[in-house]
Amino acid sequence: MYRTLLYLIAGWSGYYVMGIELLGGRLLAPYFGSSIYVWGAIITVFMLALSIGYLCGGRASLHAPSLERLAIILVAAAALTLPILLYGDALLDRVSGAIGDPRFGSLTAAMALFFAPTLVSGMVSPYAVRLLVADLRATGAGAGKLYFISTFGSAAGTLLTSFYLVLYLEVNQILLLMCAVSMAVGALVWLRPSRLRAEAGRLNADAP
Repeated sequence: MYRTLLYLIAGWSGYYVMGIELLGGRLLAPYFGSSIYVWGAIITVFMLALSIGYLCGGRASLHAPSLERLAIILVAAAALTLPILLYGDALLDRVSGAIGDPRFGSLTAAMALFFAPTLVSGMVSPYAVRLLVADLRATGAGAGKLYFISTFGSAAGTLLTSFYLVLYLEVNQILLLMCAVSMAVGALVWLRPSRLRAEAGRLNADAP
């Protein structure tokens, strides 16, 4: 069950990142269009944020790693998404008015809205790998399985968001729903039975 929770967090985090990225294109389109420049700006911001997030997650996992702290990372990413709901339109209106070039306007807007939650989301996978692997010999297999689940979650987030959710819900509603799911997963981790806490303690004690 402990490993299942790790896989659940990694898979949902992958879903979350791709869902936000796709919705980012919808949010920026009324202000900057949907040209290749805009998507180039969005993808650049997400790749940069994820790369820094991977580095930060790996370093954070060196200091008393725990499933509770991983849940905090997941919830923090959701919390950092809330400003998009609250201030996104006002920020996009201001940036589009101040920067006429859609290339740099969309890059600035994407950086302001999506960089922080994506960076924190990027911390999830390397942190989860540290919690998952108790046997040094199984590091590659464990990491491979976890990244498979995370990437599979990303594919699911891409498909479900673009094919279905946008047909039935507004962008802000989808964002709010995804934030709520992240909060629920975080709460599930915090409320897990004491038996799982003991299992986590054993794995962490055995980890290299």
